[in-house]
Amino acid sequence: MTEPDPALSPEAERVLILDFGSQLTQLIARRLREAGVYCEIWPYHADPARIANFRARAFILSGGPSSVTEQSAPRAPDIVFTAGVPVLGICYGEQVMCAQLGGEVAGSEAREFGRAYLSVVDDCALFEGVWRKGDQAPVWMSHGDRVIRLPEGFRTVGVSEGAPFAAIADERRKFYGVQFHPEAVHTPDGAALLRNFTHRIAGCRGQWSMANFRRAEVLRIRNEVGRGRVICGLSGGVDSAVTAVLVHEAVGDQLTCIFVDHGLLRAGEAEEVVQTFRDRFNIRLVHCDASERFLSALAEIEDPEAKRKTIGRLFVDVFEEEAAKIGGADYLAQGTLYPDVIESISPFGGPSATIKSHHNVGGLPERMRLRLIEPLRELFKDEVRALGRELGLPEQILSRHPFPGPGLAIRIPGKVSREKLAILRRADAIFLEEIRQAGLYEAIWQAFAVLLPVKSVGVMGDERTFDYVCALRAVSSTDGMTAEAYPFEIGFLTRVARRIVNEVRGINRVTYDLTSKPPGTIEWE
Repeated sequence: MTEPDPALSPEAERVLILDFGSQLTQLIARRLREAGVYCEIWPYHADPARIANFRARAFILSGGPSSVTEQSAPRAPDIVFTAGVPVLGICYGEQVMCAQLGGEVAGSEAREFGRAYLSVVDDCALFEGVWRKGDQAPVWMSHGDRVIRLPEGFRTVGVSEGAPFAAIADERRKFYGVQFHPEAVHTPDGAALLRNFTHRIAGCRGQWSMANFRRAEVLRIRNEVGRGRVICGLSGGVDSAVTAVLVHEAVGDQLTCIFVDHGLLRAGEAEEVVQTFRDRFNIRLVHCDASERFLSALAEIEDPEAKRKTIGRLFVDVFEEEAAKIGGADYLAQGTLYPDVIESISPFGGPSATIKSHHNVGGLPERMRLRLIEPLRELFKDEVRALGRELGLPEQILSRHPFPGPGLAIRIPGKVSREKLAILRRADAIFLEEIRQAGLYEAIWQAFAVLLPVKSVGVMGDERTFDYVCALRAVSSTDGMTAEAYPFEIGFLTRVARRIVNEVRGINRVTYDLTSKPPGTIEWE
């Protein structure tokens, strides 16, 4: 077997982020990855022996909702402070570091939430090239407790109105703490501060890239699979597409992709999947049209969670049947992403279990007797797209908006039927077509139409109508963690509504959803 080059490994220079439950923890990882530094997020109570084996260049302690003053508050493992590597505590992370190293934290009436200003009172390595003594810097605060006494060896380098120790440094041990959130976009210089920590202080070179990841992962898959056979379920989405092409590069014809068409895809997507993978990449592809089976099972189901579970169960059943027809396999390749992994191990719970109840993370039904290959489980969505470009996937697949596994079934509240699917599919296609023609597709994180379970009385020409109401939704986002309704001009919405009402028989009214996406949610569905 060929041994992977350690220098190409994403773990060659690694930083470990210990999660204390902040909604922004994933943003820390994203900022580090953007700077070319490989990192992982583990729960704060991870096994110390496992932490030692990780051989981190540095540790970052995240924020969190707990109060250090409570007896049951989470604590960092002692190895964090005895490993001899740099440590950065953020918000709760600063407080817990101070509390464990001999300082003191107390509750305060002077809470700070939102934009604040940091007064830089001294220079330090964390601020080098970014801030100097005397600067007033905008930062994002989110804290009630505050440090009131520093541990021995620390000095104050920044203060704010509500935090006398808003930034602290022990440069002998290379321990730093900030009460604000540098990972938030509302701290304009935050990414530069994190880069200072990883590059200047921890000595990372920032050489982690998708090209290196691709080479290392291809060798890893090739070594793991050997002469075994691999199957991969294609859904038409970005994650499964990139997984399939990466695994195919590693093992060639040992891979067979199975595309289960459940009849709930958007207009033209099934045809695009077949053309891309069978014709362009010459990947072995089984195309199973199981739409009648899925729609029959969904015919009387109204509860959205029951829909998800039904679709998930049937997908596994059909997938297994098709796999058996080709003689079975040894491995299943799956497009699990890093946010799925983080949510599945978070000690504080998270929205994934509810939001992505159709998605398999961390295991398979025992009866499948397959070993999992999850080559994307270390990547965020934007990194998956970058890897896809490395692999030569067409941009129309890579730039596709997130689309959940249950497809149009959860965009039809109430019972699903072929008639409703046809109506929604056409309205959805018009909405996306107009967005593309207006040059807005790349500026929008996700856009879709929903067929509401109500009908409206209207007049079209000389006839009274009693047809469905269609809701349109589009959100913009920089990180997928939070989102705002996209501010379309009224002329655009008027044009889209007119087209849908005129061209889609069965809809006589269109509305636009202005709801924003709450923080901490991984994927909008």
